[in-house]
Amino acid sequence: MHLLSSVLGKPALYLDPGSGSFILQVLLAALLGGGFAIKAYWKNIKKIFVKSSPEESDEEEETDEDSK
Repeated sequence: MHLLSSVLGKPALYLDPGSGSFILQVLLAALLGGGFAIKAYWKNIKKIFVKSSPEESDEEEETDEDSK
């Protein structure tokens, strides 16, 4: 890395207004995408943390089949 910096010279530490706007867009897209992923997989995520009895899981399967 040091070899390249000596050949290329010292890099400029400058961010133009377009860079700030792009960074803001990337952060916003990541937050919205993460929120959508959580919404889409919420039942699977909930199953990891909630311990249910076998009777409750049978009732949920019957309800899911009825709604199809």
